[in-house]
Amino acid sequence: MNDVAATLAAGLARLPPGPLLVAFSGGLDSSVLLHALAGLPGARARGIRAVHVDHGLHPDSAAWAAHCRRMADALDIPLTIGRVQVARHGGEGLEANARRARHAAIRAALGEGGIVAFAHHRDDQAETVLLKLMRSAGPEGLGAMRGLRRFGPGLAWRPLLDLSRSALEAHARSHHLDWIEDPGNADPDIERNFLRSELLPLLERRWPDATQRLAQSAVWMRAAADYIDTQAEAALPGILGPDPGTLDLRRWLALPLALRDPLLRRWLRHLGLPCPNRHQFAELERQLGTAANDRLPCVRWPGAELRRYRGLLHAMPPLQATPVGWSASFDGTALALPAGLGTLHAITAHGAPARLAEPWRVHFDRNGGALRLVADGPTRPLRKLFQEAGVPPWQRDRLPLLSRGGRLLAVGDRWISVEGRQRLGAIGARLQWLPAASAH
Repeated sequence: MNDVAATLAAGLARLPPGPLLVAFSGGLDSSVLLHALAGLPGARARGIRAVHVDHGLHPDSAAWAAHCRRMADALDIPLTIGRVQVARHGGEGLEANARRARHAAIRAALGEGGIVAFAHHRDDQAETVLLKLMRSAGPEGLGAMRGLRRFGPGLAWRPLLDLSRSALEAHARSHHLDWIEDPGNADPDIERNFLRSELLPLLERRWPDATQRLAQSAVWMRAAADYIDTQAEAALPGILGPDPGTLDLRRWLALPLALRDPLLRRWLRHLGLPCPNRHQFAELERQLGTAANDRLPCVRWPGAELRRYRGLLHAMPPLQATPVGWSASFDGTALALPAGLGTLHAITAHGAPARLAEPWRVHFDRNGGALRLVADGPTRPLRKLFQEAGVPPWQRDRLPLLSRGGRLLAVGDRWISVEGRQRLGAIGARLQWLPAASAH
């Protein structure tokens, strides 16, 4: 049994149960992976199959798919060919867009509890470490590719990370394999190709075992990143604010620098929000650490924004602005509010719909207003109510105001004036505001 087959057999023995899918591009690496796995009873017992993704970016892509079909048929392995559309513009560039589309197609083919095998090897790992260094990555990034990790509905398995490209080439030659040579792999404008063709050969002339050294560094950095991640997980509950969407800013800034970024990312992932890149994280630390206490810093990136108020860091999806001058008549039946702010109802004590005797006006007012909450009591400015209740400033002009005859009767269902309660009580009703998930 050669190095490739022995490595795969040992890896299969340690692998959790699950059906096996091979990501098969038709290139050298994935051809060796598919061929070697096809010869192992342990892989056959898992019902091994393969998936090829046709990006449609090269004139020969259909011929490449046909080549993959022939090889899979010769090995008696079922093959799924997924054809995807790749955005040529926007996003993070064509290469990143293609990878995103490819991974989406593989996830769709994987199935719940499946394990997809990728053919990344030690040279790929070394290239990844260098790429991450050039992008100022920390321990998580420099840990490069994991041998086993979550992937969509199942797991991603990279069993060849300890083997060099030359070991895979030796397997291919000894078994007379044919594979596809993608001309894009020679394009020096692609960062990974530049590292492979220019930088790594230069390093290897000075340090012949450079790829092995870089890959070993990735192992150490992965162990460090995993340890930091466990520490971040343990620290997060003690730093959360009154609700899951807030962090205690003072405690977060008091964390060791190595914990701040991973803890923040873990928190954002729990909230279903995208994480910042390194530039955005640096700006976040700068603003939060230097802004005066009376300032309200906000750092945004696509899909998320973080704001500071009263010592808490608030995370949320981007807020839509309420339309200037918007108002609507409200008779108690469900009223959809603008800017994703949910719906407003009048309901009885049993939850049945109620209709107001006279319609009220719903609007948003950036100039404030006032409410009389207690009979014979003072009129309370909304500004004071907001401050006393700790309503963050960015939420204040997103609270629906309800008026009748120019008199403010309610702020959503949170504060209702004496007159508003009387009018609702006359029909046995109460207000119910159901904000959308992103309203705050």
